[in-house]
Amino acid sequence: MKTTLSILVTGIGICISAFGAESSREPLEDPIPEKIVKGDIAIALAEFTRVPLSEDTEKPLQTNEAFARIQYMGPIPDGSGRLVINDLRGLLYITDEDGSRPTVFLDVRRRSVGFDDSMFPNETGLAGFAFHPEFAETGRPGFGKFYTSFSVSSDSGLANYLDDDGGNHASVIREWTADDPGANVFSGATREIFRMGQFDQNHNIGNLAFNYAAIEGTSDYGLLYASFGDGGGANDPRERGQSMSEPMSAIIRIDPLAGGDNAYGIPADNPFVGIEGVAPEIWVYGLRHPQHFSFDIEGTMYIGDIGQSQIEEVNIGIAGANYGWRLREGTFATAFGIGNVRPNPVYPLPQDEQEFTYPVAQFDHDEGNAISSVFVYRGSAIPALEGKAVFTDMVTGRVFYIDTDNLEPGNLATIRELRVTFAGYERNVADAVGFPNTYARGNRAGLRLGTDSQGELYFLTKGDGRVRKVIAVP
Repeated sequence: MKTTLSILVTGIGICISAFGAESSREPLEDPIPEKIVKGDIAIALAEFTRVPLSEDTEKPLQTNEAFARIQYMGPIPDGSGRLVINDLRGLLYITDEDGSRPTVFLDVRRRSVGFDDSMFPNETGLAGFAFHPEFAETGRPGFGKFYTSFSVSSDSGLANYLDDDGGNHASVIREWTADDPGANVFSGATREIFRMGQFDQNHNIGNLAFNYAAIEGTSDYGLLYASFGDGGGANDPRERGQSMSEPMSAIIRIDPLAGGDNAYGIPADNPFVGIEGVAPEIWVYGLRHPQHFSFDIEGTMYIGDIGQSQIEEVNIGIAGANYGWRLREGTFATAFGIGNVRPNPVYPLPQDEQEFTYPVAQFDHDEGNAISSVFVYRGSAIPALEGKAVFTDMVTGRVFYIDTDNLEPGNLATIRELRVTFAGYERNVADAVGFPNTYARGNRAGLRLGTDSQGELYFLTKGDGRVRKVIAVP
């Protein structure tokens, strides 16, 4: 198949259209035959801290036995050096850049907020957190405020979207206002600001983030972003990926402090404001399960999107972009994108009849199973890694990186694997610290990434509940 790429510059960013003269309807047995090789960059891991043992509310069949379901770690933006870690099981911990023993900052399970992770503890629960950039600024509207994303029982409130289709649970965003932002144990007020019904147990809300690169007076300052999957099940059975009437399969952008009579405000420059039938919260859409996204120090958003059964993606966030799910998976067509073929394999691209924004990097399931974190490294411990986007596969424990210079959607960057050293030996994370995988043979890594205020990276592993700092090889 002869393929050419043309770049379309639109009002919503740069999209890539792929045109195939004669698109094949035969499935691709090996979508990406080129193998990812280990690069020249090597890192070591230093023991940093460990969160306490936690337990699932219930243990449904096929739920793995994690020591602690730690997801992410990030700094409080107050110059204190304090770091926050979230455990899906409903706990927010505080530690610091010295690796002090984590203490419970907030136990959502003990608040009357409807928290419920019983439907599928591997994915539901306390999924993310974000601290307002004015958290430590006395007298400012954002003083003492932070936000959490988590799962609740369907009958605990009325959803903004999909209330009638929320039989399994609901995903919520809740604001918390600390009486004393310097305290290591939360006390204060809380309110729910957003809720969406979930018909199935997975592909729900992901992490939250503010773009800390946005300074006061710019259009992005103080705006909260949150990611949502397609609502669950295989192959997007409710077809949320391309639906825009609700912000499923999307990253939303809201103003949590400017709601007036409403719980939140809609930024006037959101790309779909004023379009009838389109949820105005949507910033980008067409994502399958973007559990994690992050902002680089200059404001670029990097999105890790978990694929169906073939392709894992790293995308650049571009306002208004459509990343293609369920018609596209990476730079390939799905069965639903061409019709009358069997689902789950991917196929060569037909001519695009609408604009899609394609990944800047992708790997297939010969290399990994589920992308779990993506951060651009801005620390000083590993000079060779500076400016590289680092991303993890939660199952295999492989860690990859790409150059971020001149990234362009559809122009795929070369992926290299990071060399990871444990106790002087180069080892895979799943082999070194993994735990039994209930979905397949062998161990799973349960690997995520965290950062501190200096841009250093940390490995978080669910099997042992430990946080390890990335350092130079001795």
